[in-house]
Amino acid sequence: MAEQNKRTAVQAAGGFFKAVGNFFTEFGTAVVKGDLFVKLSLLWLGAGYARRKQYVKAALMTILEVAIILFTVNFAMEYVPKFATLGTVKPEKIFNMKTMKNEFNDYDNSFQILLFSLFSFVVWFASAIIWMKNTVNVYKLQKTAEAGNHVNNFLEDLHSYKEEKFHITLLTLPVLGVTIFTVIPILLLIFVAFTNYDQNHMPPNSLFTWVGFDNFISLFGGGGLTTTFGYSFVRVLGWTLVWSFFATITTYIGGILLSLLLNSKKTRFPKMWRTLFIVTIAVPQFVSLLLVRNFFANGGIVNTFCSNIGLTDFLRDIGLISTSYVPFLSAPGWAHVMIILINIWIGVPYQMLISTGVLMNLPSDQLESARVDGATSFQIFRKITMPYLLFVTGPALITDFVKNINNFNVIYLLTENVYTTTNQAMANSQATEVDLLVTWLFRLTQDYYNYKMASAIGIMVFIICSVFTLVAFNRMIKGDREGTYQ
Repeated sequence: MAEQNKRTAVQAAGGFFKAVGNFFTEFGTAVVKGDLFVKLSLLWLGAGYARRKQYVKAALMTILEVAIILFTVNFAMEYVPKFATLGTVKPEKIFNMKTMKNEFNDYDNSFQILLFSLFSFVVWFASAIIWMKNTVNVYKLQKTAEAGNHVNNFLEDLHSYKEEKFHITLLTLPVLGVTIFTVIPILLLIFVAFTNYDQNHMPPNSLFTWVGFDNFISLFGGGGLTTTFGYSFVRVLGWTLVWSFFATITTYIGGILLSLLLNSKKTRFPKMWRTLFIVTIAVPQFVSLLLVRNFFANGGIVNTFCSNIGLTDFLRDIGLISTSYVPFLSAPGWAHVMIILINIWIGVPYQMLISTGVLMNLPSDQLESARVDGATSFQIFRKITMPYLLFVTGPALITDFVKNINNFNVIYLLTENVYTTTNQAMANSQATEVDLLVTWLFRLTQDYYNYKMASAIGIMVFIICSVFTLVAFNRMIKGDREGTYQ
């Protein structure tokens, strides 16, 4: 299986690079073997179409080329030349003799330069792909004409995008949206991680510059004050992975066991019990979490009850607490355990519904065969039910783990304004013992404007999630195992 997974991954990577290689090969062939108009299309995009009497396409490509040139001259060249320095002119007030007023000079905005430069690079990259593809297309038109075959007019080409090329039409807007709202923000995140963009370098009042790998050196424990960030990163990363593991496993197993219990023939009123558990889903999660936070706060209902029954005094007598209240969400250890327990209450009903749906489709013939052969309920569960659940819900399990790595709501809503770190080293880096990487990132940006370190942390979160996802999904490729359950 491992060899098969490795072979599949290699084939996928090989297929990608082969497609890229074929694209450049086609472009090179078109440039070398194309006629005068194909070569002219390298300068004028519409030349090849005009030669084949596709005047509408020639006009559209010409308009596109003019638009790219105007974009480059009027927009990109205002920011791209400053990309290397991210601006050098600081804002200053200068007395204008004409208006007799103090006015700001024509200063640079580092963030604006970075954002618009990245946007320009993306546009230029897309333009280069279109330029190369256009050359290949006009060369294909040349070969079609030389072979004496029919060359489509504009209406025929337009019709093809409704029929055999409809996938291109369908994917155009999604690809454009992903590029604008996903690719560019990710690139911006990556580049900010190599700058000193923080509270002391906040545009437009001041400039920020490139600092290379300094932020990553800080994150991984470089010398001086940077050891604080290195220490905090290890602590937060460790808790993030521990939380993700237990939050995923507990809800997964709890949901399966609850589903098995509710689907058991021995359980009375299963619909009533199922409805009661689903009520937690009906209430918005943030409302539930805020209520639970108030219940378990230092002066909350639960602490009042514990004090009244003497539990608080008992815990203090045996040395588990040193306060007049039980620090459910305000002390290390206590908060970690309570967060996981509360998440079980929140997450199990979702997993119960998923497991119930899967169990309803469990192959009944296999179950009956196992019972006839004398298998016990536990053996059936271990050999048939659980493998089937893992087979069907495996991708969802991986997704849940990644989701929990970035589970902002549970951690933030339960601990905000309740938990205060006593670890000075972590406090110096604006982190707490209960922070996940994502909540630490949020705190750095929202409260302390430390965008450089937040971006570095964001890159690490992206790497962790992507590597785990790729490895996990690759190992879950089952090949012909699907036939086992059919």
